[in-house]
Amino acid sequence: MQGMSDTTKQLVEGLLSGAGVSVNGPEPWSIQVHNDRFYRRVLSQGELGFGEAYMDGWWDCEAVDELVNRLLRADIRSRLKAHPKLLFHALSAALVNQQGTRRRAFQVGEQHYDVGNDLYSRMLDKRMVYTCGYWKQAKNLDEAQEHKLDLVCRKIGLKAGDHVLDIGCGWGSFAQFAAERYGARVTGVTVSKEQLALGRKRCEGLPVELFLKDYREITGAFDHVVSLGMFEHVGYKNYRTYMRVVRRVLKNDGLFLLHTIGGLKSAHSVGLWINKYIFPNSMLPSARQITKATEGLFVLEDWHNFGPYYDQTLMAWDENVERAWPELNTRYGERFQRMWRYYLLACAGTFRSRTNQLWQIVLSKGGRPRMYERVS
Repeated sequence: MQGMSDTTKQLVEGLLSGAGVSVNGPEPWSIQVHNDRFYRRVLSQGELGFGEAYMDGWWDCEAVDELVNRLLRADIRSRLKAHPKLLFHALSAALVNQQGTRRRAFQVGEQHYDVGNDLYSRMLDKRMVYTCGYWKQAKNLDEAQEHKLDLVCRKIGLKAGDHVLDIGCGWGSFAQFAAERYGARVTGVTVSKEQLALGRKRCEGLPVELFLKDYREITGAFDHVVSLGMFEHVGYKNYRTYMRVVRRVLKNDGLFLLHTIGGLKSAHSVGLWINKYIFPNSMLPSARQITKATEGLFVLEDWHNFGPYYDQTLMAWDENVERAWPELNTRYGERFQRMWRYYLLACAGTFRSRTNQLWQIVLSKGGRPRMYERVS
């Protein structure tokens, strides 16, 4: 048994070494192992075991973000043995429409977005924008998110009196901004009860209506449609349905702006760890999946990638959480803190490695006679 344990340790250390990562080394991205069961857990359970071992305190790392960046650049995931749970998860995602029912669509709201407004209010900027900031000329998180919201408004040519649909409205950040700064009327939908309650409070007195509603239940006609960070919860089996809903409610001369995280390859699911602990029933679309879903329904007017800005955004969120943790610790506890830190920093690593992208895509129904002019 000792020999098997030594072999397991050597195998894991060899995989890490190939990515420029040492065990118990001096670099900030080195893994500090506190429990030798870590090695067997990683080999047998892959990325799920890796993340859970961190949550359980079996290992630490000063710079998880840079660790994940290095592991992804070395493509270590393809070198880990596929765990039966991973194969089952992938097969289930391919056979079952995991986002196909209203109950499943609302699960991510209940598990993730309803986790606590006190946490999100301390983690996010003053407008509580839970999507990638636009850091081109921003000096801090508040500015980056203001600039992103303004970028969205300018990209759709928003003007006073326009009625905008916000699919996945969160805490009403875009709705509030568009109403205050541009004089727009906004209708928003979310699957989170906590987001809805606070969003309605933050938008009081403005021409804003927010509803607890699945996107498939939307009716009406809108001058423009925006969706900021919600498409990741739609699922590839429903992309075409989603696009048909948007086309149905968008006026002929209107614009649809889709803001979504994207993956380099077409996939049917996300990793086991993030599906279990952070975003159930979610997945990242590929460029191919998006264009296939829009074919024959929309004209592609613009495709803008500013994925590296999500690295900066996530690092800012992590700093905010760490700074506020003395206030949050009593309610959430140490294991939640480790889970949340791992989530934010590991995601930062995925964008730093350019494994994940952030796309803003502008689409029209083809009823606009004039050429779209790129806004940045």
